[in-house]
Amino acid sequence: MKKNLGVVPAVYPMPVLMVAAYDENGKVNVMNAAWGMICGMDKIALFIDEDHKTTQNIHQVKAFTVSIADKEHMDVADFFGIATGNKMEDKFERTGYQATKSEFVNAPIIEEFPVVMECELVEVVDTDNLYAIVGKIVNTAAEERVLSENGKIDPAKLSALIFDQFQSGYYVSGEKVGQAWNAGAGLMKQS
Repeated sequence: MKKNLGVVPAVYPMPVLMVAAYDENGKVNVMNAAWGMICGMDKIALFIDEDHKTTQNIHQVKAFTVSIADKEHMDVADFFGIATGNKMEDKFERTGYQATKSEFVNAPIIEEFPVVMECELVEVVDTDNLYAIVGKIVNTAAEERVLSENGKIDPAKLSALIFDQFQSGYYVSGEKVGQAWNAGAGLMKQS
């Protein structure tokens, strides 16, 4: 029997995404965003408030990067979610992390995070019920240490952080338990 919990955003897992953008002067800002998802083979949607410094920067510069946070960099990833660039001028500098300019878009790549999607702003969705930044992914780059033999990102090597909306915890992904588009294939057969 299930117990009623009231209104709970009961989606798990949630990604821990590092969204980075330059301001109009080329200053780096990074935020932690758990409410984001792929919305097309070359699109990502970020459900972030418009008052974030990073969101304001995206509006101005029309480009951003999205990195996947990993276990090794959890402390800084969490800091990027606690601190606000609207009140802390040296937010990025405090971390000691390095940023390089993307060769594809006018946005910073945070070198410490192992996977990054480089995006152009293509749409802002602003309705009574939804505010989203939609980006076109123009390149994805990954550290070789997180790639498998076939040259694709290996979740077991990535140690990607997962946000727990229920208890506000971080977890690590990695254990493969089945193959997509195969695990349920047996149910496709008629008796």
